[in-house]
Formats: sequence, C-alpha cells, structure tokens
Amino acid sequence: MKETIMIVEDEDILREISKDYFLDAGYKVLEARNGKEALTLFKSVTIDLVILDIMMPELDGWSVCKKIREKSVVPIIMLTARSDEEDTLLGFELGADDYVTKPYSPRVLLARAKRLLASQFSQSLSENQEILTSNHLEVDLRSHSVKVDGQATSLTHTEFEILTYLMKNKNIVVSRERLIVKIWGYEYAGDDRTINTHIRNLRHKLGERANQIKTVVRAGYKFEELE
Repeated sequence: MKETIMIVEDEDILREISKDYFLDAGYKVLEARNGKEALTLFKSVTIDLVILDIMMPELDGWSVCKKIREKSVVPIIMLTARSDEEDTLLGFELGADDYVTKPYSPRVLLARAKRLLASQFSQSLSENQEILTSNHLEVDLRSHSVKVDGQATSLTHTEFEILTYLMKNKNIVVSRERLIVKIWGYEYAGDDRTINTHIRNLRHKLGERANQIKTVVRAGYKFEELE
C-alpha cells in the first residue's frame, strides 16, 4: 500500500519539483498552497507524512503544525527558508519531527521522509519484544502507543522513537550524539538543543514517570527503573 504524502508549500515550482520526486519514488502525493488549505485537506484524507513550509499565506507552518498535533501524531517535516536555530527549535517544541532548510535538494527531502516512514511502519522488533514496561509505563511497539499509569498519552513519532530507544538501553548512558544518529541519521545537522527540546517535551507528557529519564551531565541521558 502506497503511503500518502502531503506537501504544503506556497511556491509552485518548489512544490511541483518535490511532488515529482515523491511520485517517482512510488508515493501518493497531495498538495496544499497555504495553511488553511492544508488543514482542510488533512481533515478529509488519511495522510502518512506532512511536509510543511513555515512561511506561508493564510496560516503559517507553525500554526498548522500546532493544529495537526492537537489531533494527530503523523510525522511532520518542516521546511524553513532561514537557518535561524530558534525557528527550528520552535518547530520541534510544537511537535515537528524533522526539518530541512531551504534551498534543499529534493533527494535529501525524500531521504528524510523515507527514514521517518520506514521507522514508523517497521514491524521488526528487537528480541521479539512487542511491549516495553517499566513502573506503570507501557509502550506498545506494534501500535506505537504509550500508557502512563494506565492512561493513554500521545507522543510524536520522534518522541516515541527516543523513549523506546532509551527503554531498550535501560540503565545505559546514551549520548546526545548517539541519539541524533539513531533518530535522524549521520547526515543530520542538528545539535544538543534539538535533543534537549524533544526530551523536555517527552518528560512533560510522561508526567510522574518523567524522572525515569535521567540527565547525565556532559554525557547524555539514561532510562532508569524506579524503586
């Protein structure tokens, strides 16, 4: 079954070029020229990944990302014309999974999308584990769902990947660099602040279980069992 990509971009040429690359790669592609059009489309069709420009008429990408995150954990790649780190961090705080800075190569954008989709739909589970549990925290790897004290909590794709990776490496210090490579790959240009933002969002959603993710100064993060 072909995954459906929604490309939200107000520049017609850029949108068409990106569309052609994804079509050639075998994906279904939907297009939106502004934020309002994107939200209308998102409500009416099942979409597997969103490519979202930040600077758009009608409604900017940040607002669209926030609206989508109120209803869905679909992977989101943000497109920004500026290399301003604050723009990137704001996108991550609102729930984006990745970002690409303009001007960009369509091949790079396609590779980022493939990586997100592959990890989202992968059914390969290490050591045949399907459910990870720890102190009233339950992670179902089949359905990509998380329960905290029996209550479902909604994580973004990236937050889910970080949590499961830390849980699978329980009591082992995982460096920020290792997390970046695991989640985004070697080509990613992000830094420690990117990981810090995702960890902060993840801890907030885990509530009383947040203290199981320990910060190890100058080393990284470690998932610990509570006594």
